[in-house]
Amino acid sequence: MSKEIAFIYPGQGSQTIGMGRDFVENSETAKDMLQSASLRLNVDFEKLLFEENEDLEKTMYTQPAILLVSMMAQKLFQERLDISPLIAMGHSLGEFSALAGVGALDYLDALELVHTRGQLMQSACSQIDAGMMAVIGLDDESVENICSDARNWNKKIWPANYNSDGQIVIAGIKTDLNAIEAFLKDAGAKRALLLNMSVASHCELLSSAQPKLKEKLDEFLKSSFIAPVISNVTAKSYNTKSEAVDLLTRQLVEPVRYKQSILELVTTIDTAIEFGNGTVLKGLNRRIDKSLTTLNVSDMTTLEKAVEELK
Repeated sequence: MSKEIAFIYPGQGSQTIGMGRDFVENSETAKDMLQSASLRLNVDFEKLLFEENEDLEKTMYTQPAILLVSMMAQKLFQERLDISPLIAMGHSLGEFSALAGVGALDYLDALELVHTRGQLMQSACSQIDAGMMAVIGLDDESVENICSDARNWNKKIWPANYNSDGQIVIAGIKTDLNAIEAFLKDAGAKRALLLNMSVASHCELLSSAQPKLKEKLDEFLKSSFIAPVISNVTAKSYNTKSEAVDLLTRQLVEPVRYKQSILELVTTIDTAIEFGNGTVLKGLNRRIDKSLTTLNVSDMTTLEKAVEELK
């Protein structure tokens, strides 16, 4: 039975030491990609990915590391099975992987682009104590209202990631996030957990990073898309360079509507393949819409399973 397939890609937070090792140890293609990435960014990706270090948690390194492993996963999968997606999407950083996955970015250009993006985000937050907080067990509207009320009290807090029903991440100043924890729990939140993040993604605190990112997007993005990409900002698809430049510039300061994007995806797709480390998106997808089958390619074992499933 033929399947309508989407390619999907994880974002920041999916990284772990050792990710991609199985690909590199078992594939010359992956080894070459690792070496090319190291030369392009002047970063020792073998050390970054496979040895204990603190850099993997730094945004400017986290982002290219995650994207590289996603691109390895997709490349090795497509070496085994000649399948292209009908549509692609990613979570935050993963939207850049999606663009590389559909040919709108060369993967080495994409690595440089997200490395720069990470630097810009870190710089924008360098003089403020920025952070992010996961809120579990509370509906979107309640979280939005609490954030809105907090901003009326001159607190800097915004919804950042709509991950699934009952799971939303907010971003802002850490002291302000801590200040509303009690309000979130009083409203019914089961947990309000400050994340190990030194930046506040997808909120107005990153507005200073937008002009330079837009320049880099315009420099590297191509006009050729083999498939459309669903925007984190609008939860609707796009397939032109001009749209990509605009939407990814806005994505810095507007929330990731992942839940809404998956609900859009399932109107035309029955199977998604998650390329990259772990199964974060597979887990979210199960909570959002159980009708969507999500396969993952994160190492050679899961690669073989995905290929067998789709033959």
